Amino acid sequence: MDKPICLIENNTSGDLQVNLEALNILSEIRQPVVVIAIVGLYRTGKSYLMNKLAGKQRGFSLGSTVESHTKGIWMWCVPHPKKQDHTLVLLDTEGLGDVQKGDVKNDCWIFALAVLLSSMFVYNSMGTIDQNALDKLHYVTELTECIKVKSCNSKDEDDSFHFARFFPAFVWTVRDFTLELKLDGHPITENEYLEHALQLRPGYGAKVQKYNFPRQCIRSYFPSRKCFVFERPVSCVEKLRKLEEVSENELEASFVKQAQEFCHYVFETAKTKTLHGGHNVTGTLLGNLAVTYVDAIRSGAVPCLENAVVALAQIENSAAVRQGHEHYIRAMEKKAEFPTETLKEISELHAICEKEAIQVFMTRSFKDDDQTHQKELKRIINLSYEQFCRKNEQASIDKCTAVIIDAFQNMEVQITAGYYSKPGGYCCFMEDQKEMIEAYNAYPGKGIKAEEVLKNFLKDREEIAYSILKTDQTLTDKQKEVEAERMKSDAAERENIAMKENQKALQQMIQDQDRGHKEHVQQLTEKMEQDRQNLIKEQERVLNQKLQEQRFMLENGFRDQANRLEREIQALRQETRQSRSRGFCSVM
Repeated sequence: MDKPICLIENNTSGDLQVNLEALNILSEIRQPVVVIAIVGLYRTGKSYLMNKLAGKQRGFSLGSTVESHTKGIWMWCVPHPKKQDHTLVLLDTEGLGDVQKGDVKNDCWIFALAVLLSSMFVYNSMGTIDQNALDKLHYVTELTECIKVKSCNSKDEDDSFHFARFFPAFVWTVRDFTLELKLDGHPITENEYLEHALQLRPGYGAKVQKYNFPRQCIRSYFPSRKCFVFERPVSCVEKLRKLEEVSENELEASFVKQAQEFCHYVFETAKTKTLHGGHNVTGTLLGNLAVTYVDAIRSGAVPCLENAVVALAQIENSAAVRQGHEHYIRAMEKKAEFPTETLKEISELHAICEKEAIQVFMTRSFKDDDQTHQKELKRIINLSYEQFCRKNEQASIDKCTAVIIDAFQNMEVQITAGYYSKPGGYCCFMEDQKEMIEAYNAYPGKGIKAEEVLKNFLKDREEIAYSILKTDQTLTDKQKEVEAERMKSDAAERENIAMKENQKALQQMIQDQDRGHKEHVQQLTEKMEQDRQNLIKEQERVLNQKLQEQRFMLENGFRDQANRLEREIQALRQETRQSRSRGFCSVM
């Protein structure tokens, strides 16, 4: 993309909707995506940071007036500068708290969608991280009203303790920072500055709870936290208003350095967007995810992560079946040269193409728990293989028919001319037929139906052979009787050979289906193990975060919070133990 495009906007009725043009762009991105979303109050310079991440001076609109310039959520897809075969998706959101718009609920949905769609969430503010800044970040305290994890929970049940499993990394960027990074006279880092700002107050009163709530939400919901402070980019107000027109050497050196450090951190640490269980999100999936969440909001429901994954799994798994089957068809058509000389040749080709098709399916599919979609792929591949086998057989029949007609052409002329209707004609007929059969058998590339075509051809000419035999006056009745028996024996032998070839083909088809089933099971088992390891890794990451937070609570005397975390930690440990001991009880 050479410029950003609106991904989510408000229609004329004020409802959120996904832009179809943006969806079409995402649908073409089959690579995994790293999604960076930035939110914050309007006129705080969010768009400038996103342009820096895109490596451009211009792109996302900066604006220079007191009104919010970005409307809805805008998207810019660029190649990831560090991760090969990944796309960096930048989401710039409209400024929160725009007085002209005055729609607080819309702001909440924009905030929630930025959290749901991103793998790194950047909150941008001005000045300092103080109580005023945290009050303005009240949207984080309302996420429980905008996001549900499990569909089975009641409306009033709080499942926010699951958020850390699904939520992105949290980065707070503080613009126009003028304070000295010191605490009690000692230098501190930007991260220590953030952690100090997120310290909780002891006590149970309403004021204490109001003070602690946004801090506790940030500490609990997001799996990691990071802070960057930026000095003012330029001292001149006019240049500040037209920042996209200011060259880098006109900016304050400290600001340039801080912006570079921010970009480096994002490029190096922002993870690929994943769904629960570790499945990588592609551009196509991200578009479907946006539609799923926006549709839920439009319907008046609360976006549910569990429902979204189920809905996406249905879409993606159906697409994975189509993609896997299409790959199989293309690969067979590209590699196969019909007719094949042997059954083994097409069987081995089928094995290669089926294995590749299963791999294509496995790469895209996820949460196909009862293997419904994989079984469907197996079924349609088997049907397509049968069609290819019939096509191979027909190609062989056509080739053999052409060869045998050409080989017997001279004999057909002589039969029509009555050449063999003479004394000794039968002997000449049999010698000529033998030569023609040898010529036919010597012709290469006839395929697997060579014996059957020869059998049928000779069977169609048995009456001619018998007629010539009967009229040959040089043969005695006994000789004719013996010769007739020999002809019947030869025909029976050819019939037997053809029948064995058909039985061999049927047996090969059964073996191919059995081998295909084993390939499906093997790849499914490997995927299930990989999914299990990803789930364990996710559970351990969240567990470590909860343990770290519990340690902080205990060290600072917050016993109630520590006890609540202990219950969550025990539940996580139980889940992890179950994941580690889980076997594969039902495979295909």
